[in-house]
Order: sequence, then structure tokens, then C-alpha cells
Amino acid sequence: MSKNRVAVLKVVSKQLSATAAAAEYGMSRQHLQRLLARYREGGIEAVDPRSRAPKTSPQRTSETVREQVIRLRTELTANGLDAGPVTIAWHLEQEGVTAPSTSTIRRILTAANLVTPEPRKRPRSSYIRFEAAQPNETWQSDFTHWRLADGTDIEILNWLDDHSRYLISCTAHQPVTGNDVVTSFLAATDTHGIPASTLTDNGRVYTARHGGGRNAFEYLLPLLGVTQKNGSPFHPQTQGKIERFHQTQKRYLAARPRAHTAAELQQQLDQLREHYNERRPHRARDRTTPAAAYRATPKAQPAPGATAPGDFRIRYDQLDTKGKMSIRRAGRMHHLGIGTEHARRRVIALGDQATITVIDLITGEVLSTHLIEPNRTYWRNQNKEPGRWPGSRS
Repeated sequence: MSKNRVAVLKVVSKQLSATAAAAEYGMSRQHLQRLLARYREGGIEAVDPRSRAPKTSPQRTSETVREQVIRLRTELTANGLDAGPVTIAWHLEQEGVTAPSTSTIRRILTAANLVTPEPRKRPRSSYIRFEAAQPNETWQSDFTHWRLADGTDIEILNWLDDHSRYLISCTAHQPVTGNDVVTSFLAATDTHGIPASTLTDNGRVYTARHGGGRNAFEYLLPLLGVTQKNGSPFHPQTQGKIERFHQTQKRYLAARPRAHTAAELQQQLDQLREHYNERRPHRARDRTTPAAAYRATPKAQPAPGATAPGDFRIRYDQLDTKGKMSIRRAGRMHHLGIGTEHARRRVIALGDQATITVIDLITGEVLSTHLIEPNRTYWRNQNKEPGRWPGSRS
């Protein structure tokens, strides 16, 4: 029984006077008289302490905003998109609504039973965070698995800029091979420039050093002046950004009908890449989109003295059985004769405005140099003396 009730009952039962009861229970006589008046009007329950909270609060989140928060949470989740308080606040601002604090949004979601309780996690402050200072300073890469509608396993190869979280590339393969890594990397450099370094795990498509050798990717990077970095074995936290992106990617795909073919899956990945880069605020980038962060800062460059300066075009290929390869330039196909002794070799072709240089991907040896002659179909190896055409008669 509360002190207020005891004091009032003592006075009502005439066991104590109002003055004596006030003194005994540590309250003023005026306050006790107010309690007695409340007792006479509403009974004993009326003397309990009343809430001091104001009956109205000008700062309280309006019902309209609460409904918008719940709507955004529902819509974003249904589309497989990030729907946390920070993201919801960003979307409210894009709609011209003054967003409440993220803690208020979290309370609204919790009250609406839209938050799934999770175990207590290690505090973010305990992590040692690393972030590249410039775009193209480091590209992280990894691949993850996804199944088509018929159960076929597809591997998705991703390239992510460490500084901005810009999704450089995401492509579907069955499965990812070393050639896919090289091809997708070179295609990305054509559009976004050559990065200063790469960061991957120790998968065989990225490195063969644990087997005592080197693969095509490891031979390519030094030619371009790119530093290769690999995380410690069994420590995926080193590539934490790309690992975390896999969650976002799979959540997006799971919210859509399962693709029946790799081509259909690639269309979904292209849509994801556009949305992720251009229309999704990133919490780690202070709620700017990855595309805005990627374009806001000058890009890092590969190490000076690389074989391929930034204005070179790069082509990765394998020579045919006669030691030749073909290149399309300005809509016309041209044929390069490297030499039959180099048949089936994997090569990198570096082209500027005047010449194309073909380099053995495994040894780094320059195999041929060709003058760009737009009016000619066949560009001979300038490192060799002119000889007879194959099949010609003396």
C-alpha cells in the first residue's frame, strides 16, 4: 500500500489528525488536504501518484510519419532491399519529409513488431576498421553461390570498390574460372580505370601461390602495376565489405522470382547493380550513394612504371593454333600474326593510338608489336623480318 493511501486512511479512520499524519508520513499538511479531497471525489485509487507527463507533446512523432515509416519498411523489405532506420530516414528525406531520429524510427518499428530480435553482437567500436582513402585504391573481389529455378548452381563474381562501396561489376558464371576473373577485371578497367591494388581471398581463381605457382591473374596484375593483396586463410573479415555485400545481393535476389537461366539472372544482377550504386544510401558512407562517393574523390592510380599506362586499351585472349589473334577496331576486324611458335599461348594485348603490343601472360615476354593500319586487315609482327605469307609459293 502506498504512503498516500496509508496517510489518508489514518485520517479518515480518525486514528490521526491531518497535522499528525502529515508529520508522520513526511508530507505537507496542504498536500495531505489535497489527497483527502481527491479521496472524497474518487475513492482510495484517486490518491495514488499521478503521472507528470504532459497530456500533449508537440515533439511527438505524428501518426502520418509513423505510417510512412511502416510503409517504407514493408515496401523495402518486400523488394529485398535494406530497410534499417538509417535507410528509412534517407527515403523520408527524399520524399520531402522531415525524418525523426533513427532511434525513434527503431522504436516505431519495434512497436509495430517489424523488428526481429537478434542475439547481442560484438560492439562495432571493438572492430579495427580499414577503408581505402580514394576510389580505385583497392578493389575487393569474391564470388558467391546462387541456384536457378531448376536447382542449377551458379556462381556470381563481384568486384567492389573499397573506398566508396561502388559495385564495379557483378557477373554470373557456371562456374567462376581463372579466365573469368581476368576477363571481368579487364572489362572493369576499361570502364573505371586500373586500380592501385586488389584484395581477395586465397581461392585458386585469384592465386596459385599456395600450390607453388602463379595463375593468369597473378601474372596480369604486375603488368598493369597493380598490387595484389590476399587475406589470411580462414579469416574472411579481411574482405568484410565484399562478404557483407553478398548478404545484400542475396536478399535482393530472394525477393524476386527465381531466374530460369544464367542470362535471366544476369539481368537481375544488372538491375541490382544500378539500384545499389545509384539509388541506395550507404550507412558506411554517411548516407550517400556509392556512385556519389565514387565520383566525389579523385581516383588512385596503379604503381608508376607499369607496362600499361592508363590510356592503353587492354585485350585478354588466347592465340589460335597458328599463333594468331583477332581484334575489332572501329567496327572492322583485324588479324595479328604473332608467330606459330607461340600457338595457344594466353596473352595480353596492349593498344594505344599507334601500336598494339602482345605480351605472354605467363612469362611477361613481349611476343610481338603491330602497327595500327586501319586500311589493312592483317597487321604483321614488327619484331620479325617480313617473310612469306602462310601457304604462299616461292
